Amino acid sequence: MNESFSVFRKYPTLGQVKELEVLLHEHEIVTQITDNIAPIDSSFTGSMAQNQYELKISIVDFEKAEKVLEDHAENSLIEVGEDHYLFGFSDDELYEILLKSDEWSELDYMLARKILTQRGKAIDTELLKALKRQRLELLAKPDENQKPWIIAGYIFAFFGGLLGLFIGYSLWTSKKTLPNGQKVYSYTEHDRAQGKTIFYLGLLVLVFYIIVRIMLSV
Repeated sequence: MNESFSVFRKYPTLGQVKELEVLLHEHEIVTQITDNIAPIDSSFTGSMAQNQYELKISIVDFEKAEKVLEDHAENSLIEVGEDHYLFGFSDDELYEILLKSDEWSELDYMLARKILTQRGKAIDTELLKALKRQRLELLAKPDENQKPWIIAGYIFAFFGGLLGLFIGYSLWTSKKTLPNGQKVYSYTEHDRAQGKTIFYLGLLVLVFYIIVRIMLSV
């Protein structure tokens, strides 16, 4: 897998991913589709992965792809009637859509902008950029409270269990992808250091157990 490629969008069905792929191919954006099998560390934060298909593109194409989707959504606005549920949203709720655009479809994002503009609210480029920066800063923060998994990792590692290796490696190396394609570590420096220790401890204990078993069987 090309390391310069990053997750651009996730969808629950392959059909949705294929639809987006066709649109991006029309604008000469190379794509990759992968299955999103939940990693072992997905349970660390208490969340379960629901999106099973990922569409990846080169990080350098993210801005272009975002523009393609925005233009496509803007063209679709003429088909949206005033019975759409977003017309019932308050101004604060609509601003939240702009802030958390990664959690909404491009159509919802563009419609939220349109409704706010119709209500006389100022929506300028600098505001949108500020909202996106704020969102990226929030999402980039490492997940905290990994103490239960650290304790479990040490226990499994000490007894030579492979689960200790997996927990340690996940804490140490796991990364998450931000909406702009940037990849950051999922956990704090402290928890990553603990994960690294757990991994090597588990590896040493496992090798020791293997050597002991070999010697006893001779």
